Amino acid sequence: MFDKLEALEDRFRILSEKISDPDVISDQENWRKYMKEHSDLSPIIEKYREYKTAKQTIQDDKEMLESGEGKELEDLIKEEISEAEKTLKVVSEELKVLLLPKDPNDEKNVIIEIRGGTGGEEAALFAADLMRMYSMYAESQRWKIDILNSSPTDIGGYKEVSFSIEGQGTYSKFKFESGVHRVQRVPSTESGGRIHTSAVTVAVLPEVEEVEVQIDQNDLRIDVFRAGGPGGQCVNTTDSAVRITHIPTGIVVSCQDEKSQFKNKDKAMKILRSRIYEVMEEQRHKEIADERKSQVGSGDRSERIRTYNFPQGRVTDHRINLTLYKLEQVLNGSLDELIDSLITADQSAKLANQE
Repeated sequence: MFDKLEALEDRFRILSEKISDPDVISDQENWRKYMKEHSDLSPIIEKYREYKTAKQTIQDDKEMLESGEGKELEDLIKEEISEAEKTLKVVSEELKVLLLPKDPNDEKNVIIEIRGGTGGEEAALFAADLMRMYSMYAESQRWKIDILNSSPTDIGGYKEVSFSIEGQGTYSKFKFESGVHRVQRVPSTESGGRIHTSAVTVAVLPEVEEVEVQIDQNDLRIDVFRAGGPGGQCVNTTDSAVRITHIPTGIVVSCQDEKSQFKNKDKAMKILRSRIYEVMEEQRHKEIADERKSQVGSGDRSERIRTYNFPQGRVTDHRINLTLYKLEQVLNGSLDELIDSLITADQSAKLANQE
C-alpha cells in the first residue's frame, strides 16, 4: 500500500507543477485534465501526509526518550506518542478506503425511474411520495431536478415517473436506491382501516454522454403521438409526444411532458442512452461476479431493498439490517443517515473482499 502511496505522491508533485505552468495553463483542455487528476488525488495525499507526520512524531519522540534528552518531559512525550499512535491507526484505515477502486460513474448525474408496482392506486401514490422524497433531498444539496417523463394518475400518484438530478457526485449518493421499495400503511381509499402492503420499483441510472454510448440512428424506430393526461384527457393538440424503440435491445422510451417534440425527443434519447449503458454495465458485472458480490445489494430492480412502515413510523433497509424510527423525516428528504450507512457498508464489504 505504501509503495503505491509514494508513487501517488510523486505524481501529485508533478501535477502541482503542471497546473502552475503557464504553457500548460494556455492549453485549457490539458490543464482541466490535470486539474481533475490533481483534485482527485488531493484527499489521498493529504491523508498520507497526515500519516507520515504522525509516524515521524512517534519516531522523534522515541529517540528523544532513548537518548535521555526528554527526561523532564517524559510523561508529556509518552502522551504525545500515544496520541500519534491512535492517529496512525485511524488514518491507516482511512487510507485503505481512499485507495479502493473508484466507481467510474460516481461523479455522474443520475436518471431515476420510479414505477408503481403491486398495489394499484396505492402504489402510484407511494411512487409520488418517493419522487417527493428524492426531490427534497436533492434540493437540500442544491442539485437541479428535471422531470423527463411522467404518467400521473387522477388522485395525485404516478404510474411511472422519470427525472434527472444534476450535481456533484449525485450517482455516488443515489446508486444504492435501485430495487423494490415496499410500503405498509392504511391507504386513503381504505374505509375499513386495514393495513395494505404495496410496492414501487426504483431504477437509478448514471446519465451518460453521447460519446460513451454510440447509438446508430438506423437502430431506432421513432413514433410521435399526442400527449395525454390523467383519465385520458388530451393535454396537447399536436403530435409532440415521442416514443423511441431501440431495435437491437428492445428498449422503449416515451416522453410527453414537454410541448415541444424536439425537447421530448432529446429527453427520450437521454433516458435511452442511460438504459443501454445499464445493460452494458450489467453484462460487465456478470463477467466479474466477485466484484458484484462485494457490493451492498446488486441494484437488481427485483430485489426488495427497503420497507416503509407507517403504523410503526419506521424505515428498514434489508440489505444492511438498519432500522430507523424516523419515517416522517426520511420521507421529507432526510436521507443522509441511510445513504452514509449504505456507503460505509459497501466500503467495508469491498475492504473485506480484498483481504
